[in-house]
Amino acid sequence: MSLIGASEVQLDSWPSKLTTSHFSMARTNHIARPKLACEIAPDRVIAGRASDSRQVLELCSTSELTPGCVVPDLTENNVRQRDMVVNALRRALEQVGGHSRDVIAILPDAAVRVVLLDFDTLPDKPKEAEGVVRFRLRKSLPFDVDKAAVSYHAQTTPAGVRVIAAVCLNNVVQDYEAVFREAGFNPGVVLPSMLAALGGASGNAGTLVIKVDAHTTSIAILDKQQLLLFRTLENARGVTISGEQLAEDVYPSVVFFQDTYSTNIEAVYVAGISDIAGAAPALRAQTGAEVKELVEASQLGLGGGSIPKWRMAGVVGALLS
Repeated sequence: MSLIGASEVQLDSWPSKLTTSHFSMARTNHIARPKLACEIAPDRVIAGRASDSRQVLELCSTSELTPGCVVPDLTENNVRQRDMVVNALRRALEQVGGHSRDVIAILPDAAVRVVLLDFDTLPDKPKEAEGVVRFRLRKSLPFDVDKAAVSYHAQTTPAGVRVIAAVCLNNVVQDYEAVFREAGFNPGVVLPSMLAALGGASGNAGTLVIKVDAHTTSIAILDKQQLLLFRTLENARGVTISGEQLAEDVYPSVVFFQDTYSTNIEAVYVAGISDIAGAAPALRAQTGAEVKELVEASQLGLGGGSIPKWRMAGVVGALLS
């Protein structure tokens, strides 16, 4: 059951934290959030299971993918070696799943376009609001929005309404859903990785979140519980990117945010690179803010095993937010 796909979710107020339900959709709005999550990245799949309290992950597991198995893209087929991806999902999820088969499926950021749209108002009726959002999205996408799944969250701003929309071509999201089902699991929730990861950031005041993966660097800036900026940049260096290069890539977004909102960055959270200490000086010099890892070791409990916490932002944010 896809949560990027059938019916839009529109919420009236921004929550204290970002959660999966605010950026995903269900064929029914009453689905319980799964305790399992699994992220498909270009080089591996990563699975986790939340404790009953949703304070820590009880178990985590990963299974590597050979290069070329998954090639994230907005318009082209993403799953190139289907059997290998299915087997990797099955191995990772069966180690953490227990009797559960419902899972939050987390997709690569390069497969989903996230767009911020500003409106004076939105219609109260969901179908009418959906039509307005889709109409505006036509100008922002490199594909036909009528062939895409759209999920959105509406937040009130002083100027009106800001919509955060996640858009993915139907055939792309369906291909990802299919490999989960072939592995024996039900992808009841589908999220892009960065939006999932934002569940781990409070966003109370001037918060910059940076998430790196094998092909992209995603940047989000939050303030007063509102998402004000979201960008996904191509990143040819992948997770080996240096701190200086990361800071250079992020700099235009920081300047734009500060100039537009006259607000400083108060906190920086980073995920997706192993050398946080190496990146921190350049990011701190740029923003003046303390630089921290988005995922804390305590969130992995005893189930983290050998999986480095810098790889766990999507799964942790999806399950523990």
